[in-house]
Amino acid sequence: MSEELNQVEVKSFEIGDKVTGIVTKVEEKQVLVDIQGSKIDGIIPISELSSLHIEKASDVAAVGDELELEVLKVEEEAFILSKRRVDAEKAWDSLEQQFQSGEVFETEVKDVVKGGLVVDLGVRGFVPASLVEAHFVEDFSDYKGRMVTFKIVELDKEKNRLILSHRAVVEEEKGKQKQNRLGALQVGQIIDGKVQRITDFGAFVDIGGIDGLVHISQLSYEHVEKPTDVVQEGQQVQVKVLSVDRDNERISLSIKETLPGPWSNISEKAPKGSILEGTVKRLVSYGAFVEVFPGVEGLVHISQIAHKHIGTPHEVLKEGQEVKVKVLDANEADQRLSLSIKELLEKEDENFDYELPEESKGFQLGEVIGDKLKNLRK
Repeated sequence: MSEELNQVEVKSFEIGDKVTGIVTKVEEKQVLVDIQGSKIDGIIPISELSSLHIEKASDVAAVGDELELEVLKVEEEAFILSKRRVDAEKAWDSLEQQFQSGEVFETEVKDVVKGGLVVDLGVRGFVPASLVEAHFVEDFSDYKGRMVTFKIVELDKEKNRLILSHRAVVEEEKGKQKQNRLGALQVGQIIDGKVQRITDFGAFVDIGGIDGLVHISQLSYEHVEKPTDVVQEGQQVQVKVLSVDRDNERISLSIKETLPGPWSNISEKAPKGSILEGTVKRLVSYGAFVEVFPGVEGLVHISQIAHKHIGTPHEVLKEGQEVKVKVLDANEADQRLSLSIKELLEKEDENFDYELPEESKGFQLGEVIGDKLKNLRK
């Protein structure tokens, strides 16, 4: 009679049926369960406990756990069952929805393998190394056991293929931050930033999740040959927003305009009557421009170059020549500096032997001879 009952119970479940089992015993490589509605024991091999490889059955199941299972095989003494298949079947439907919606979710990294990370989402999910972070990571060992946000980037149920990306989440978040940052920027703002990258034509500065360009002409009031002469990667700087092109996501910045200008406090740096040393930068018909501080040029009017009458400044001065000048007037508001060489020659004539061009010397000698001839005629 007992055998007949057993036969009935065995036949009441077929391969593919879903059953509920209560864990009664956990062995190293399998789990025993009591199946509701049956007097026959159920066995779950370790390979059918999880979508991931596990070393011990106790890593997944404990006595008293209630599990949803699928019948893989019907034997006289027991049912061979799978937890993995039920989990996977439920998971694929949910994963398909998450994939289509682009949902971001958090899950634990179960393992670190060659080439990336492994997660358990009811099915085995793989995160290639290139999709873990937006930056290069040399060692992934500390990711194991960590909760990380992901989104599904590839899903193929037929091939049992599930590819996840944390990098996509990071880049998506950066994109949102970038748009928010772009929207908040205003021309004229002065903000803190960090030099990220230096090129021949300037420096890119991170101003909070978005980079702006400081053109080489905006690095300093002084002439800059190479940006590395002024800034270094990683340097904290203050920048002024010059322009924002939201459509093309381009930001122009200036370091120069956050610094005191070369004309700032010029009346204190070059008070009236003071004597300065400078370099002749430009010669024009009406005088010479002399640079006395970086970025500050003053005009020596032609009438203030020499005591004698000269036709052009070229007769006594050359571009690049070092000279001493006296400050006649300093106007910070108009950025004007009036200088004199002549007034110093009255006091320190012996120290100002300007080298004259040969043609100028000949011309002056002719003038002298001409004057003497006139005197003889008299």
